[in-house]
Amino acid sequence: MTSSTIFSGVSPISLPATAATGGNSPLTLRDMLFFLRMRWLWIAATTFAFLVMAGSYVLTAEPTFVANTQLVIVPQVSGSEAQRAFAEDAFIEGQLEIAKSSDVVGGTVTALGLDTDPDFVDQTPSLQDRAKNWLMGVSSEPDTASQEAAGPGPRDTQPQQQIEDGRIHDRAVATLLNMMGVRRIGSSTIIEISAAASTPQQAVDIADTLARQYIQKNIAMKANASRQYSEWLTRFVSEQQRGLAEAASALASFTSNPRDQFKLAELQSATDARRTLYENTLNQLTEARQRITYPVSDATIVSRATLPLSKARPRSTLIIAFAAAVGLGVGFALAMIRHAGDRRIVRPHQIAEAGGLPFVTLLATLRTRNGHSARFLAAGTGSSGTAAAYPIIPGMAELSATVVGLRRKRRVVIGIVAVNPGSGASTIACELAVLSSISGAQTLLIDAAAQKSSLSKSIAPHSSTGLVDVLDNGELIQTAALPLTPTLRFLPLGKVEAVTPAIRLSSRRTQLSFADLKKEFDAIFVDISAFSASPDANAIAPELDGVLVVTSHGHTSIDDTMHVIETLRNIGAEILGAIINHAPKRIES
Repeated sequence: MTSSTIFSGVSPISLPATAATGGNSPLTLRDMLFFLRMRWLWIAATTFAFLVMAGSYVLTAEPTFVANTQLVIVPQVSGSEAQRAFAEDAFIEGQLEIAKSSDVVGGTVTALGLDTDPDFVDQTPSLQDRAKNWLMGVSSEPDTASQEAAGPGPRDTQPQQQIEDGRIHDRAVATLLNMMGVRRIGSSTIIEISAAASTPQQAVDIADTLARQYIQKNIAMKANASRQYSEWLTRFVSEQQRGLAEAASALASFTSNPRDQFKLAELQSATDARRTLYENTLNQLTEARQRITYPVSDATIVSRATLPLSKARPRSTLIIAFAAAVGLGVGFALAMIRHAGDRRIVRPHQIAEAGGLPFVTLLATLRTRNGHSARFLAAGTGSSGTAAAYPIIPGMAELSATVVGLRRKRRVVIGIVAVNPGSGASTIACELAVLSSISGAQTLLIDAAAQKSSLSKSIAPHSSTGLVDVLDNGELIQTAALPLTPTLRFLPLGKVEAVTPAIRLSSRRTQLSFADLKKEFDAIFVDISAFSASPDANAIAPELDGVLVVTSHGHTSIDDTMHVIETLRNIGAEILGAIINHAPKRIES
């Protein structure tokens, strides 16, 4: 048996080669599966919490419906193919910005009366708006301090109402801007206007109204441009008319008294040019006035909005999936942090690598039909059949076989000490003694746990003599050691006064010595008080052939265990191995 082997409850576990040298072993599939078995509750709880939050949001959030209206734009451009493509892109980009202008959005708000809709006019700013305004240095509350200082007056009532109406209108416009979208479909000349609202019909009305307002805006812009062009053409026609009259007058004067034919031809040509320019300008003026009277838009609705069949937001499936993914990620992160910072003993190699122990054994908890732990043997009821029928803790048979192997090296006096109370050291001592006696070895079980004598209270509650009495009179060992089976005897604690039996045994001035007991018994097991509760282990451990350190799975920390092992080694005790008690069946298996 070497220091690189751990005996678990079922089969030996070979430690990696790096364990003996203190290196870090690589992460294996077994480690990952163990991590999942140990921390699955953290991951599941975190994921469930995120799913609950996502579900609450999906159930309580107000649904939003989106409707779309499509328009086709006919750019009025000319030039080469490359020039037309560039001009079309620039023209459509400009039209997209016009569709999102405050005039179009404001006209929609006015046309549908959205400035009176609570969904668009929220008198109380949200927490997000308050935070945004605070970061920008803008007050979320209306500026009423100056108004109150000036005092109300009949002349100020109407302007104040107009200012308030303007604020409400601007707030509705800002809200609608956040709830609408305008985009170009691919590289075509079709644009799509989308609008979101709390009801399907309202979304359809807003999308169609935005499209109509955009077309009206486009017509108004073209009419305004035509009006300005017409005004300029009117002034230009007047100038051309005066120039034509002057040219005609000069031609008439020269024709009545022609002196130079070349001059006559020049005046005739100038007059014809003036007349042609005047006529062309007059035609353009007529066309411009027609465009003012009958304006034509560059955009036409090709697909009106239809009632949406389902809500667009919140996207329940996406939100639930995202919450599950985030919950799993956060759960894994929390579980890894907990796993990395958890100093509790849950695996055998934690003690084996840190303490360099020959073996570490996992023991599962044995439960009876009543749900309580297995009881100890009662004095006076023992027989070979009773001992054979004694319930054995899962994993104890392998531990007993290891202890039997220790006897070959004459390590027959073995102490069992727990790091902390409640780890089950007394039960393990009793189990080892029973299994040793079943193997045919003459076995003695000694209760030296002065702090909590579980064995004495369970096995021999009415015993009149015990270990305390034998220390004063060695001849009492024959009557004090109670026979439980033909090969198993039990020495109860007795009545402890000032000094515990363990400390008295360490003095080597008592009537009882382990050397004498070895002559009569093949194996002696000593139940010692927990290390953290009593100094008995420090006193008696050097007098024993070896010590088994008992820990509790998931409760005892590796730091406390290493403190016990190092302390016992420093005083000369030999640590035979460690036992991880109360391990779950899934870990023990």
